[in-house]
Amino acid sequence: MTQSSRDRTPAGDGPVVSPRDTETAERLLSLGRLTVEGRLVQASNATLYCSIEWEGLTAACVYKPVAGERPLWDFPDGTLAEREVAAYAVSETMGLRVVPPTVHRDGPYGPGMVQLWVEPDPEVDLVALSRSEDEAIRRMAVFDAVVNNADRKIGHLLPVSDGHVYGCDHGVCFSAEYKLRTVLWQWRGQRLTAEAVEALRRVDKALRNGPLRENLLRLLTAEEVEATVRRVELMLKHKIHPFPPEDWPAIPWPPM
Repeated sequence: MTQSSRDRTPAGDGPVVSPRDTETAERLLSLGRLTVEGRLVQASNATLYCSIEWEGLTAACVYKPVAGERPLWDFPDGTLAEREVAAYAVSETMGLRVVPPTVHRDGPYGPGMVQLWVEPDPEVDLVALSRSEDEAIRRMAVFDAVVNNADRKIGHLLPVSDGHVYGCDHGVCFSAEYKLRTVLWQWRGQRLTAEAVEALRRVDKALRNGPLRENLLRLLTAEEVEATVRRVELMLKHKIHPFPPEDWPAIPWPPM
């Protein structure tokens, strides 16, 4: 189930935190009081819609407890929440900010991922957007190639009114094997933009030495971190969008 497919519950009466104010959002998500308002019942894993409040600030958020994760045949059990946090860290380092603020913390049902809710613009046709050559979508395609996203569905795109596009559901990312599965293949084999190359250079440097590498090694296996380094190296070497894998379904099912 996508974030936009449930009836919203008010997050509170205080000032609402913007996803662009990442520093404040991270503090709120890490320190705030979580109140479960409902469950996204069609999600494959336990996905809870919550309100969160801290020092007068309020927001809506998604809470995915590790205890509610269903086992997957191709990803280690109990690791999806950490992969979501790793995806946010990479997005921020690249300067793309395509993942809403996301933290790993304890909650009413144990530790899990907590992510700021982003309400998409209801006027945007998601199918048309996913098939377009919009630069915001192209940034998402570059990001997905770096994190090796195995499940970029149309419903995981969250366009907002100013034209920016966020994405959600990054639990099945960072496999050491090439498993890119996405609806955003329209740039396959095309030259990367100058913006994309600069974003790749930033994350390449951070993956080799610095806080990002240390952070990812706490969230992923060393093999998965090194595979991420290799993917970035290849993209910088060839400076093109990757092609679909030949031994893995290229498009998620269902694509929506």
